[in-house]
Amino acid sequence: MAIEEPAFIAHRLAIFDKLYAEQTERLRAEERKDITITLPDGSTKPGVAFETTPYGIAESISKSLSEKAIVARLDGTEVWDLTRPLEESCKLEILTFDHEEAKKVYWHSTAHILGEASELYYGAHLAIGPPIQDGFYYEMSLPKNGAVKKEDYTPLESSITKIFGQKQPFQRLVAKKEDLLEMFKHNKFKIHIISTKIPDGTSTTVYRCGPLIDLCRGPHVPHTGRIKQMMITKNSSSYWLGDAKNESLQRIYGISFPDKNSLKLYKKFLEEAAARDHRKIGRDQELFFFHELSPGSPFILPHGQRIVDRLHDYIRSEYRKRGFTLVTTPNMFNHQLWVTSGHWQNYLNDMFTLEVEKEKFALKPMNCPGHCLIFAMKDRSYRELPMRLAEFGVLHRNEASGALSGLTRVRRFVQDDAHVFCTLETLEEELMSNLDFLETAYKAFGFEFSLELSTRPDNAIGDIATWDNAERILTKALNRYGKEWKLNEGDGAFYGPKIDIEVFDALKRKHQCATIQVDFQLPDRFDLKYRTQVQDKGQENVETGQEAYSRPVIIHRAVLGSLERMFAILCEHFAGRWPFWLSPRQLIIIPISHAFDDYAKSVSQRLWDAGYYADSDLSDVTLNKKVRNAEIAGYNFTLVVGSEEKESESVNLRMRDNPATKKKGEMMRLEKLMELLKALTEKKPTTDSFE
Repeated sequence: MAIEEPAFIAHRLAIFDKLYAEQTERLRAEERKDITITLPDGSTKPGVAFETTPYGIAESISKSLSEKAIVARLDGTEVWDLTRPLEESCKLEILTFDHEEAKKVYWHSTAHILGEASELYYGAHLAIGPPIQDGFYYEMSLPKNGAVKKEDYTPLESSITKIFGQKQPFQRLVAKKEDLLEMFKHNKFKIHIISTKIPDGTSTTVYRCGPLIDLCRGPHVPHTGRIKQMMITKNSSSYWLGDAKNESLQRIYGISFPDKNSLKLYKKFLEEAAARDHRKIGRDQELFFFHELSPGSPFILPHGQRIVDRLHDYIRSEYRKRGFTLVTTPNMFNHQLWVTSGHWQNYLNDMFTLEVEKEKFALKPMNCPGHCLIFAMKDRSYRELPMRLAEFGVLHRNEASGALSGLTRVRRFVQDDAHVFCTLETLEEELMSNLDFLETAYKAFGFEFSLELSTRPDNAIGDIATWDNAERILTKALNRYGKEWKLNEGDGAFYGPKIDIEVFDALKRKHQCATIQVDFQLPDRFDLKYRTQVQDKGQENVETGQEAYSRPVIIHRAVLGSLERMFAILCEHFAGRWPFWLSPRQLIIIPISHAFDDYAKSVSQRLWDAGYYADSDLSDVTLNKKVRNAEIAGYNFTLVVGSEEKESESVNLRMRDNPATKKKGEMMRLEKLMELLKALTEKKPTTDSFE
C-alpha cells in the first residue's frame, strides 16, 4: 500500500530543521569546562562539558563495548543518549541489551522506526508508541478508517529493514510548546498530548530519525542501524487513550533484537507459549469458556471449578493459620460509599454504575470500602487489633472490550482480598507476616518472584507527610525482609504506597499478582477509630468525650490476586499438567476387561470418598487405547486393575510424571496408595513423586 510521502512530513521537517539549527548554535555557546566521569569500577575519565559523549567514553574503553552499547545511565538514575554530550561531572554506566532499561530504549527506538515505516506505507497519523514488557507497539489512525492486515506485515518489515541499513541518526531537539503545536498541527493526537501534558511557557523534547519526528522524552539508540532484527508479532484495534468513547485506532505490535539468534530463540519461545496458552488448555481440558452475551465474564466449568476450589481451600487453610477471618460484603453499593472512599472521584471510568430508585449505585470494583464499614459497625478496642478481614469477593471492573484477553483481563472476577486493621506500632510486623504469606504461597506453585516499592503518584490523596511516613515503614520492612527489591517511583495507588510482587512462570514471563498496600487515607475518610489504652503511646488522638481514640492503619493485601488471572497463569506455568494437589483429573481406574468393571468402580468410589477426583473408564475401547486416552487427558495416576489386583486389593500404578512406570506399572496395595496420596496432597509438590 506504499503511497506518496504525506504532505505533513515536509511541513514537520522544515520546522525541525530550523529549530535544530538554532539549538546547535545555542549549544556551541555553552561553556566548555573540564568535567570528571566516574566509571562503575571507580576509575575516572577526563571530559569536557558539551563535548564529551558517553559513546566516546565507551569507545575509549573498548570498540566492542561501543558497538554493543544501547544507552548510558548517569548517577544511577537518569538514562542518557549515547551521542548526547555530557553537561556536568557524573557517574557513568554504559548499558547493553541485557540490561532492562537498555531493552526498553532499544524497543522504544524500534517503535519509532515502525512509526516511520507506517507513515510512509499507510499515510498514518501516529498516536503513541511505547515499549512494553516484550517489545513495543505503535497506535495509529489510517486514512479512510483503514485497518492493518496480516498481509501488510511483510512489506512493512521489508521497509523497516531498509531503514536499519540507512543508519538514520536519532536527533534530540528541545522545543517550545507553541513551536510543537505548529509542527504537529496535522496530527490531532499529538496536539492533544501537547495541549494537555505540556504546561504553557515550557518546552519538551522531540526525536527525529529520517523523515519521522515524534514527541518523546527519549533517550534512543545512536542510529537506526543499531537495530539488527525485528518482527511484527500481531495487530489489533484499540481506542485512543483507552476510552471506548474515543476514536478507534490500529495497533501494531513488534519486537526486536541485536542478533539473529535472539530472534530465533524468541520464535521458539512463541511456539512454546502458544502450546501453553491458557485459552487453548481451557478449551481442550473443558475448564472454562466465554460467551458473547457476557463479554469478559468467564464460565467456569466443573473441572475448572475443581481447580478454583483447591485454590480457595489452600488460601483458607493459610488464613486459619495466620489469624484471618473470612467475611462477605455486598456486590452493589450506593455511590455515596465510593464518594467517601475516593473511588468515585478517581476510579469512576473503571466502574459499572446503575440507577436504582433514582439513586446512583455501582458494582464494587474492590472490597476495601465494604471492609471499612465492617470495622466501623461498632465501637472498637485496641484489644481487637490487628483485625484481619479476608474475602473471596466478586468484583466488576469496566475494562475496555479491546483490552479483554482470556482469563488474564476480565470484567468479572474473584480476588483473595484481605485488609488488616492495625496500629502504627504493629504495622511493620504485619507487613513482615504478609511477605512471609506470599512467599509460602508462591513456593507451593513453584514460582520465583520479585518485589517493587511503588511510591506516591500524581493523583495521590492525603498529605505528603503521611505518604512519606508510609513509604518509610514499607522501605524498612522490605530491607528487613532481606530479598532484593526495586523502587518504582510514582506508581503507587492514589490512596497509599504499595509493594508490587511479580511472579515468574516456567517461561520466565513476569506476571503481577500479589500486592501489599499501606493506607492511612481510608481510615480518615471513613472516620475509623479504636479505643486506646489509658496511657496513650503518642499517636495522634481523636478525642471523643472522655475516651482516647486513635486511627487504625489499613494494609490492603492480595496473594493470588484475581483468581481468574492466577488460574490462567497456572495453566500456562504447568502447561496443563497440573500437580496432583491442584489437578481436576487426579486418578483414573482402567479394568483390563469388563469382568473387572465392578472392582474398578469400587476402587474409584473409595478414592472419591477419600476426597480425590477419581474416574473409571468402562468403555469398550482396547486397554492400550484407554491408557493412551488417560495420558492425553492429563490424569496424574492411571490405575490398571485385573484379576491379580482384585484378589490382593491392589492396583497397577502408572505415573504421569514418571515415564518408567508407563510401559509397566508398579503393583501397589490400595491402602498404601491412599497413604502416599495423602502425603502428596499435604506436601503440595509441583511434580508428582512419592519419594
